[in-house]
Amino acid sequence: MNLTPIIKYFKLPLIIISNKVELLYAKLLKFNYQLQGVEFGSKTMFYGKPHIRILANTQIKIGNNCRFRSGHTSNLIGINRPCILSTHGGNNNKIIIGNDCGFSGTVIGAFTQITIGNNVKCGANTLITDSDWHQEDPRSGPPKPIVIGDNVWLGVNAVVLKGVTIGENTVIGANSLVVKDIPANVIAAGNPCKVIKSL
Repeated sequence: MNLTPIIKYFKLPLIIISNKVELLYAKLLKFNYQLQGVEFGSKTMFYGKPHIRILANTQIKIGNNCRFRSGHTSNLIGINRPCILSTHGGNNNKIIIGNDCGFSGTVIGAFTQITIGNNVKCGANTLITDSDWHQEDPRSGPPKPIVIGDNVWLGVNAVVLKGVTIGENTVIGANSLVVKDIPANVIAAGNPCKVIKSL
């Protein structure tokens, strides 16, 4: 028996139902995080469940039309963890994300302030943190803010560490470790990340 006509008949309704379930799930997640104090613009979508933790006297503000991909197959390059956003320390620390940004298994941890511009793409398994995380250890330095400009693209597995500013329109290559400022309009890569060429 040829099942192709039957599959074609049911395929479109199943896709429509799946999309509606995904939209409902995103709205429920967004509502839950809003109850915790996270601010969202319109049309934010979740594919899989991110982990968002906001402490008292801190802020997480997410712009319009952002996408958070946390399911293992929600980005076919492969995601090995959900998106994780967290604020630490309770001293008016902030994560500010602009409009039209995309995150795939991205971890963002703010002990001071992390500012991400508009149209920023964070490839699979990227990490952005403004701290050494072990504040009680005397070998750790103080946290320092991070600024990522508009239209920046962080390649898969890129790591952005404290005190860094990345200028607008810059591309950071896969597996790069960004420990110093990177100017606007360049391609940069490596460990440590260095400018390769201008755009």
